[in-house]
Amino acid sequence: MATETIPIIDLGPYLAGEKGAMDRTARELRFALTEIGFYFIVNHGIAREKISAMFAEAKRFHEQPVEKKLELKLDQHNTGYLPMRGNTLRTSTVQAGTKANLNEAFFVKREMAPDHPDVLSGRRFRGLNRWPDLPGFRDTVVDYCNEMERLVQKMVRLYARALDLPANYFDTAFSDPMFSMRMTHYPPQDGPVDDEFGLAPHTDTSFLTLLAPNKVQGLSIRTQSGNWIDAPAIDNAYVVNGGQMLQRYTNDLFLATPHRAINKSGGERYALPFFCDSGIDWPIAAVPTTVGPDKPPKYPITWYSDYMTWYLKRNYDVLNTEQQAAE
Repeated sequence: MATETIPIIDLGPYLAGEKGAMDRTARELRFALTEIGFYFIVNHGIAREKISAMFAEAKRFHEQPVEKKLELKLDQHNTGYLPMRGNTLRTSTVQAGTKANLNEAFFVKREMAPDHPDVLSGRRFRGLNRWPDLPGFRDTVVDYCNEMERLVQKMVRLYARALDLPANYFDTAFSDPMFSMRMTHYPPQDGPVDDEFGLAPHTDTSFLTLLAPNKVQGLSIRTQSGNWIDAPAIDNAYVVNGGQMLQRYTNDLFLATPHRAINKSGGERYALPFFCDSGIDWPIAAVPTTVGPDKPPKYPITWYSDYMTWYLKRNYDVLNTEQQAAE
């Protein structure tokens, strides 16, 4: 069945500006996001060398002594190092009572100037990144994030057309998008033992997530039938999915599909998800084509900061020592 297989979308014709490619690709996108919630993209324009360089930097970061990594421990902006078993997915609607996740991660957001008004005012999620003392690390990561941001800005035009909106509908919303680059390390494990996962079943918060091509499998998704299927390793293909913000924008027309990660490879696994959302001051509300007299909005209007503050408070133990002690 088509709805039990993650579709592959070729971005090449659209990115090349071929006639009719935008709407054709948007139709494929709509099918993927209404039926499965995940898809692969090929011919995306991100150079293999840049992807390889990012995996190398993730490995280099996590191979440091834990004391060095803890010098950059996750802060209130959600930048920095999340230690092994540092978060527990309490907000998951698909898995109750899981243990802390068996992974560690390093988070980077947009690189901000020290004199930016949001930095000076201490605005949450708009702080300075904290960089390890690894030559070349910062430049490689910032360059990759810039590439990913540009790709997202092209892709949201497909999302607009998939929603029967003008192609430029999301352009302003994503002119200065919020993003989070997560450089994750999963140690090997035999499987989910006593509800322990590399990453427990959950849905993302994002408008869209792009997971870098990975030769080491570990991702599984739950289809609409309730079956769990493994995401295959497809050469140089990103895995893309929507999250809770996309649900809010589309009044649940587009899916936020549950997924999980278990590293059964027998070796180390690194993963590079890039979570992207609209700008921090952009209201998150259902678009006009998804609401009507018989389709009232299912969610109240919200903003990135409010939603993420709630989410992190519930799930990130290292940011909530008081809550951790209480539980």
